[in-house]
Amino acid sequence: MDKVFKALADDTRRRLLDRLHERGGQTLGELVACVDMARQSVTQHLAVLEAANLVVTVRRGREKLHYLNPVSLHEIQERWIDKFERPRLRVLSDVKRRAEEAMEAMTEQPTFVYVTYIASTPEKVWDALTDADLTAVYWGHSNVSDWRPGSRWEHVRVDGSGIADVVGTVEVSERPTRLVTTWTEPGNEGREDMYSRVTFDIRPHADIVRLTVTHENLRTERDLADVSLGWPAVLSNLKSLLETGRPLPQQPWTVPGE
Repeated sequence: MDKVFKALADDTRRRLLDRLHERGGQTLGELVACVDMARQSVTQHLAVLEAANLVVTVRRGREKLHYLNPVSLHEIQERWIDKFERPRLRVLSDVKRRAEEAMEAMTEQPTFVYVTYIASTPEKVWDALTDADLTAVYWGHSNVSDWRPGSRWEHVRVDGSGIADVVGTVEVSERPTRLVTTWTEPGNEGREDMYSRVTFDIRPHADIVRLTVTHENLRTERDLADVSLGWPAVLSNLKSLLETGRPLPQQPWTVPGE
């Protein structure tokens, strides 16, 4: 937590986070242009933000893309804000979001990236993402598939109705390191423009696991806002389940607007 507050104490680093909040997936060159500072200085500021887990990078070809990582900010929110100001801030946030949606035209499909560290093994994390019974415990839905590339997968309610709120296709399945799936509502199957894509990258990190979730091809800023709330809740539950044997007392979540 000390690294987070130290990183946030600098105005330039706060401006970099603002730029990444406005649009994730920016290169170093784009961020240099935003803050009007020498490339080496921006690189040093980004290194501090990465060390504080406030920024995460994803390689795409030769490019290194930077994303705002809300994990640490989410922890600050839970510890210092939520228990005091949650009702009022939710109202203000909703007003701000609606105003921004009314004014802003989308120019590209947004992407959400979330990184968390779990005291577990890659195999156990993989199983927790793909086992129908385990996902029912911490997600409130069962992820059902044979998890072979090209197979269908379903995000099925646990109320006994058998209804799937999200469906899609398994694009990549490399246990225990990488899983890529497409997501949409059942009524939108066959419409390529209505699908988003979720990638789970599971990597050893010393004696724990680094899990990176990349949700791309979101259609609107509202969808981005929704998954920005949903993924931290789901992955906090997953982390708690694997580390303590119990999920957190949070509400089940399904991707809205897909």
